Parts: sequence; structure tokens; C-alpha cells
Amino acid sequence: MKKSNLSIAPLPFVFLILLANCTTGQKADENGSNKSGEAIETRIGTLNFTQDFVNGYPTVETIDKLYDEMDFQRACQLYLWSIPWIGFASWQNEYESNLNVKNGQLVLMETYEEKLGGLTFNTTTPYVATWINLEKEGPFVIEIPEGGQVRGAAHNNWQIQITQATEEGKYLFYGPNQEKPAGLEKEIYKVFQSSMNNFFFAVRLMPETEEERLAVLNEIKIYPLSQNDNPTPRGYVRFGGKPWTGYQPRGMNYWRVLADHINREPVREVDRYYMAMLKGLGIEKGKEFNPDERQTKILKEAVLVGEAMAKALDFDKSRLERGHYIDGSRWHYATTASYDQREEFYQELDESAAWFYEAVTNDEAMHGQETGWGQVYMGSSKDSDGDWFDGGQNYVLHIPPNPPAEAFWSITLYDVSSRCIIVNDSKKADLSSRQELRINGDGTIDLYFGPDAPKGKESNWIQTMPKKAWFPYFRFYSPEKAFLDKTWILPDIEKAN
Repeated sequence: MKKSNLSIAPLPFVFLILLANCTTGQKADENGSNKSGEAIETRIGTLNFTQDFVNGYPTVETIDKLYDEMDFQRACQLYLWSIPWIGFASWQNEYESNLNVKNGQLVLMETYEEKLGGLTFNTTTPYVATWINLEKEGPFVIEIPEGGQVRGAAHNNWQIQITQATEEGKYLFYGPNQEKPAGLEKEIYKVFQSSMNNFFFAVRLMPETEEERLAVLNEIKIYPLSQNDNPTPRGYVRFGGKPWTGYQPRGMNYWRVLADHINREPVREVDRYYMAMLKGLGIEKGKEFNPDERQTKILKEAVLVGEAMAKALDFDKSRLERGHYIDGSRWHYATTASYDQREEFYQELDESAAWFYEAVTNDEAMHGQETGWGQVYMGSSKDSDGDWFDGGQNYVLHIPPNPPAEAFWSITLYDVSSRCIIVNDSKKADLSSRQELRINGDGTIDLYFGPDAPKGKESNWIQTMPKKAWFPYFRFYSPEKAFLDKTWILPDIEKAN
């Protein structure tokens, strides 16, 4: 196929308009009818109907141009579609290759350094997470101890919830091509089938002291069902300050990860059209990914434009109804996708792209604004004046008395480029009700964000870095009635004098 002269503009969207009556060699007006003329201007450039078409048939050069555009548009949409999967796949690859974590072995992430690679991690509470490959070792058992000090959940690699895991007991998971285990009459299991070979399991440890947390962690047991008679739990590891990245890669690595994980998993019925689109770009289940020069050029550009689209969806939110908080507020609900990523008549493509571009996991407990329990995630990208947050500017958040969070509340700042916790000189990215904060006489609390520490109020300050854009999450753990009925409103962040 000849090389195309198509120059693809790096816009946040590129769509091919309908070619009305192209066989006539005439120009289409705004109503789609034709008048005298030889060409029309489109988003993919000029189409000349006496040069680019012969008696209505496209020339070889025009066919090349249209195929390139078709594959480019598809690649941009494939980027948005695959964001949830690649977010998890990249993180799993880091565990397996970079950190040498065993199948089903928990990883404890508690310090600032240990959490630097995670998408919008909360730095107030520790994380414990692992991946389990059911195809590799068969069904797995996870034992949750009694006491109610564990908030956990399992998700498949599309980041769709399999189950909550907050109640004590034994949870049994088996894979999509595996039969439900039999012969377990003597044991009581909560049994779940994963729709994917690989699934993610994570817990939050709720005790406030490290000693109590570790005691609970040691009671969580994960092992293959084949070891049921004599289990050897995989335990947990820590990797200290060893660097890792859990967010979606850029460039061709994005597509390499997608191609690799497509060969690890069954194809969902809902994804068959996407698989057809991938085929023209050199990604096909059961085959090695080896794109040619034309495909590589398109895929590289599509990653740039696809991420630009994701940024528009993520940081604007105007198209996403689930994100609306109150009229006029710069805050929004960050969890724009429902935990099963489904609406009555469609899959949540834009909602999932927006949420999983900046975050990981999504279960019932993360929709406290809807359930009345669990957690609420509030996000923002702009100050009270409508300006994007700037690392070189100082800001203040004036919190009204009695923030309605039964367990605790926290605010954490993230880097816009990586969506991970901000890297600063103070190695501090959050403030919370679990810390010793300065409280005003009327019960209000002023929190400060910026490059300059407010004199005498350093305990209430998070350092930002000039030339580094950032965004916050304000989390309510166990939201109370005043938040749910909106009699208590979270104010906008303002520029500080």
C-alpha cells in the first residue's frame, strides 16, 4: 500500500464527516446538498471529487488516505476503551517483572515512597494488594479474619467488581474456563467465578496503629485451593523505596501491554467489535504483535490524541452526569463510572475512561454518595475563579465545622501528568482528620496548598512545586447525613493572598 500524505492534526477528537453525493464531483453545502464545485473541506483535509475520485470510485491514493483515517479514529477510541484494562495490566506487570511478587502474594504499601507509583493513592491509610492468576495455579482461597478491621474487594482486570470482601470467612475464586470446584461440603466458602484469568485483590487495614494493622494483615491468608488440606499462605512483602509505575504507559508500550494481555484473557462478547478494530492495527488474539511502519505511525499518534481525549473527559467532567455535585461548585464526584460499568442500554465508555485514567478499582464502597456508606471521592481541577490549579500559586480551602465523615476525612494532592501523589521536598501529599491540624476557634479549618508555607500554620500545609500542575481528592470515609442531604457543602479552593 502506498504511503499516505495524510497529516493527522493532534486534536482531542477526529471524525470523518459523511461524503454526501461524492460521485457528482460537486461541493456539499451546510445542508448536505451539492452545488457547483470540485472539492469539499473535511476534518481529514480537502477531498477533490475530480482528482480523488474517478466516476465516483476512490483512487488508490484516496483509499490509502481513508484507511489511514479509519484506523486512526479507531485507535483513538481503542485507547479510551482499554484505559481500565491497561491501568491494571501495567500495575500487574510491575509486580511480576519489576518487583518479583509471587502469584497471590500481598504487597503492603504504607510509606510515602511505597505509594509514589499508584494512581491517586490515599497516603493516609495503608494499601495491601495482589494479583492472582487463576489459569496458572487453578482456583484460589482468600481468608478474611474476623473483627471487621478489613475493607477489601476483588476486581477482574477490567476493574469490574467481583465481590466485596469485608465479612470474615473463606472466599473461593475460580476462572472463566474452570468448573466450579466440587467436594467441599465440609467447608463453608463464599464462591465466585472470575470472568478473567487474572484478578486483583486489595484491602484497606482500618486499625490506626501499625502494630494492630500488621496483626490483622498476618491473619489474611491467600493460597491455591489445591493446598486446602495443608495451606501455605503466600504472605506479604514490602518493597520500600524501589520505584514502580502503576499508570498507563505512553507511546508504543501502551499497545504492547494491550497486545500481551489480550493473549492472556478470553474475549468478552461486548468487545468483539473492538477486537475487529484492533486487527487492522496489528493486534490480534493468538498472534504476535509486530506492527508495520504504517500501523506504528498511526498507533503513536493515537496514543497522544487518545490521552488528550481522556484528559478532556477526566478534568472537565461536563459530559458526565454522575460527576455532578451541586450547581456552581468546582468540586465533582470523581467516581464517574458505576461499579459494573453498565447503564441500561450501553457500556460506560466515557465514564470509565475518565475515572480509570486517574484512578484504580471501583466497587460499591467507593460510591458513598449513592449508597450512604463506604467512601466518597470528591475531585476538582479548578479554583473558585475557574482557573486550573497551578503549582506556583498559593491556595486555601476553608472547611466548615464538623466535616461529615464518621470514620475520618482526608485531602490528597496529585500530579496531573502521572495522576500519582505529588512529589515535593517535604514528602507530604495529604492532610486529614487523623493528623494534628490547627483548628480555628469557630471549628473551621483552613488548609493551605502552594509553594510557600503559611507562617505558623505549616501543619495545615501541603507543598506544591512550581511548573507542576496538580489536582486534589477530598475523601469522606463513612459519609454522614449532612453530606448526603447536602446541608454541609464542601467549599471551593481559593487563591490565597
